[in-house]
This record gives sequence, C-alpha cells and structure tokens, in this order.
Amino acid sequence: MNDSSRSFILEGSFVFVAQKRIASGKLYIVGGKVGTFEEGPTDSTRWFTPGFVDAHIHIESSLLVPTEFARLALPHGTVATVSDPHEIANVLGVAGVQYMLENARRTPLKILFGAPPCVPATCSALETAGAELTASDLKELFQEKEIGYLAEVMNFPAVLSQEETLMEKIQVALEQQVPIDGHFPGGRGRDAQQYIEAGRAGEVTISTDHECFTIEEARDKLSCGMKIAVREGSAAQNLEALHPLFSSTDPENLMLCSDDRHPDTLAQGHINELLRRLVEKGHDPLSVITSATATPKAHYSLDIGLLEEGDPADIVELEDLTSFRVLATYINGEQVAKEGQCLLPSEPIEVRNNFSCTEISPPSIRVSATKSSEEIRVIDVLDGEIVTAEAFLSPRIEDGEYRCDLSQDLLKLVVINRYHDAPPAAAFCRGFTLRQGAIASSVAHDCHNIIAVGTNDEDICAAVNLVIEKKGGLSLAAGEEKRILPLPVGGIMSDRPAEEVVTAYTALDTRARELGSSLRAPYMSLSFLALLVIPELKLSDKGLFSGKSFGFVSLVPEKGL
Repeated sequence: MNDSSRSFILEGSFVFVAQKRIASGKLYIVGGKVGTFEEGPTDSTRWFTPGFVDAHIHIESSLLVPTEFARLALPHGTVATVSDPHEIANVLGVAGVQYMLENARRTPLKILFGAPPCVPATCSALETAGAELTASDLKELFQEKEIGYLAEVMNFPAVLSQEETLMEKIQVALEQQVPIDGHFPGGRGRDAQQYIEAGRAGEVTISTDHECFTIEEARDKLSCGMKIAVREGSAAQNLEALHPLFSSTDPENLMLCSDDRHPDTLAQGHINELLRRLVEKGHDPLSVITSATATPKAHYSLDIGLLEEGDPADIVELEDLTSFRVLATYINGEQVAKEGQCLLPSEPIEVRNNFSCTEISPPSIRVSATKSSEEIRVIDVLDGEIVTAEAFLSPRIEDGEYRCDLSQDLLKLVVINRYHDAPPAAAFCRGFTLRQGAIASSVAHDCHNIIAVGTNDEDICAAVNLVIEKKGGLSLAAGEEKRILPLPVGGIMSDRPAEEVVTAYTALDTRARELGSSLRAPYMSLSFLALLVIPELKLSDKGLFSGKSFGFVSLVPEKGL
C-alpha cells in the first residue's frame, strides 16, 4: 500500500490520552502517520481513539494462529497485543515460538511476544511437557525484534525459594533491560514483596500481574510497585471484582487483558467490550482508554500510536464512548476492519505438531477403591475462575472402584500424556454438572497433555481417542454421538479460517451445555484443571497436585486431614 492511499482526513471527536483531553475537529493522516489536528466544531458524530491493546494474552488459547486471531480481533479495535507464547513453547520449544513469530509477520496486527521462562511451567518431575527452554534459549529468542519482554514468571514458589535455574532466566531479562511479567495468584504481603523484588531487594523486578482475583490482592501488589492487568477472559473473569480500581488508581498503573479468550467470545468482543463495561459502571472514559492504550505502550515500549503528530496512525473509529461499537480500525493508516468485518483474507496455514500416544480403554482409567476410606479429595471447579478449591466427598463405590456420582455432581477427570504412552492419571471433580457423556481437549495448560471429564469411563475414553486420532482437538462423546474440532497445529491451534473455528467451537460448547454443564466456558475451564501453578488442587499426567503444598497428594486423604 503506497503513502497516498494512507493519506486521508478524519473528522469528529478525538480522545487524546497523552494530552488527557477530548477535542473535536479534523485529524490529517499523511502516509500512514498522524499529521496535524485542526480543532474546531464539527457536525460529525464519530469518535476516534488510539487503537486498543490486550496487555496479556496467549494467542494459542483462541485456538487460532496469529494471522487468524488477528482477523477476529481487528474488528473490535485491537491494534496490538502483548502475547506470551508459552503454550506452543511447551509443545515445540524454541521452534514453536519461531513458528508464532513467522506467522505473525504476515498480519498487520502489532504483536509483541515474550520469551517464556517457565517451560515447563513447573518441572519434569511434576508434569510432562514436549519441550524445555533454558536460559540460553531465552538469550537466543531475545535476538528476535518481536521478542520484547520476559513472559509471565509462573513458578512463584521457585522465585520465593530463589531456585537457581529460574533466577538465571530472570537475570537474562535484566541484562536485556526488558519488562518482566508476573503470575502470582493470591500473592499478598511479604510474599508478594519478595516475589516482585525477585532477589533484588528494594527493586521492582517483576513488574506486572494479571492474576489478581480480589481487590485487596491487587492493592497489595500496586503498593509494592507493580502494574495490574485487569483480566476478563473466557474462563477467568476478574473485572467485576477489580473494577473499583479504576476510580482509585492512576490509569498509568492499570492495564486491560484477556489472558485466554476462546474463539466464540473473541468473535463477540475484545478490549472494547471491557471498556464498554467499565464506562457502564461509571468510570471515566478517558481514564479507562488510557489504561487500554498509553499504559501498555509505555510499559512495553510498543510501536503504536496515540493520535499524536508523527505517530503511526493506529486508530479506532467508534460510534460513541458508551457502546464502544467499532466502526473501523486502522493500523499504520491502513483500514483493516470496517463495520465488524475484517478486511484481510485468510492465508494457508503450515502445520507443525508433537503428538505421540496411542488410544486408551476403560480399564486404564479405573480407580480402585480403598475400603477404609470414607472420603476422597475432589477438585472443586469455580465458574469464572481458574483457581479451584479442594473438597472432600464420600464417593460411590461399585465393584471395588470409585465411580462417578451424578447426585453429587462427582465426575471423573483424567489426564493422558500425549508425548509418549504412559498410564493415565485419574481423579474426581465437582462443578461441571454434566448429566451424560464426556468432553476432552488437548488444550490443557500448560503442558497440553490430553484432559477429559465425564460421567462414565466409556464416553471418557471415546472422547480422548477422538483427540488422539486427530493428533489434537476438542471433542465430545455421548454414547453413539462423537464430535471433534481438530487442532493439528501443535495440538492446540486450528489450520482452518477463524470463521470455521468459531462455528465448530460454538457447536461443541453448546452441546456440552445441552449435556448438562452449567459452566460459562466448559472447555476453557477444563483446560485449566491441569495448570499446577494455579491453586488449589489440579491434576497433571503424573498425579493429583496441591497448590498449597506445591506437591503431589493422594486421592484418599491421610487420616486426620
């Protein structure tokens, strides 16, 4: 596109976040850059703001490669993302991160990637990943211009204990003088301070956190010098709890993010939807737009414009500052979306994968009962959260086995190593409310083994085997009914256009609800039940794991517990 085609005039009301003011008039765009602004009265009812930034997201969780993710995000005014590629890194290592970089270069969406320090998220003794990233690997990644920060430091116990390998990776980032993202759910007080300083007393080393789920936690971390990214994703939804921050905290210390957003919710809205809700709750539009634009730009040194003269023309045209309905999106002066439609075509997608396991059968997931046991540990799934609780329930026992008990909403949960054949891990959970059938997924944060939940062993195995057959996907099985959305790219992303993925995902999600699930995002919630670094109780391919003790625990609790 030549400079003349990126030269035009915008007329209406403009939100100048750097100047902290709103003014009407005409803005001249010259060769893809912001030119002069002529302030004055106008008949136009259009509003213009800088393009929006998702300050923390895993693009892989949209089930889409970056080019297709962009085709869903751009119509909502998103012009940039701060993206942690640790999902694909857990599957394919450095090659996986390079895959994301190569694909992202084919879209105008401005994607800043991080170098993932926690691959695997914990260690190989706790879960099986497809790869490992060393400090040397991170140094290699930082040579890429698209890598601009150290991605979330998930293994907070290792930071608190000053574990040598992780501290070496943090030192690499300090030498590169790049921001370091945090991940410390529930961190408060002295522990939070120690984590933020990460071995450098008195210095803010780990400078952001997107895991706060109470306002008290967020305020603790803000007082220690952190910036807080308020998260509203498909499963973890914290805006309701944290929105009062926007009336009491400088917008330069707050950002907005989605973290993980499945394709159906991404098709409906992105950061613009968070802005709409914040304004609806009475927060100042100029302030919240600042948090969605200027704050991430400054923190991550993003190459995005703020409507200042000489800036890249990264602009969102809105109907108003109430609905935040996006009429058009411009990046570097190029119109990339209009009236809810992306103007970019789909492109062919290269498939790379790491998937090697064979089908399972019901005997392999049976759980023998302990006659003396009256209760077992149960993972309590919390709707709208990725944290879980630990419960103790008396299970149903038949033929010497613990069985699902729908009267208690007690369902079986299994995790299967997808990198090589190994005995499945099995446990029980409550909160999915399925009345029949099973669902399975090879999107299981962060190692992306296969995870499944269901009402009976036969359907669980059928759902798992569908995923194995396609070498990745989301599946559902209920008797003779079998459905799957294949995810052949790393077992976590589709090779199909975004619109097809949205349709297929929505159908699966709807069917899971018809089978009884009351969760707002059943597949997303399922994917986090293997994420060991999020409290309180999770399941890896090696067993039941406690986030409190940060170690394995038995299904049958020891006496006295």
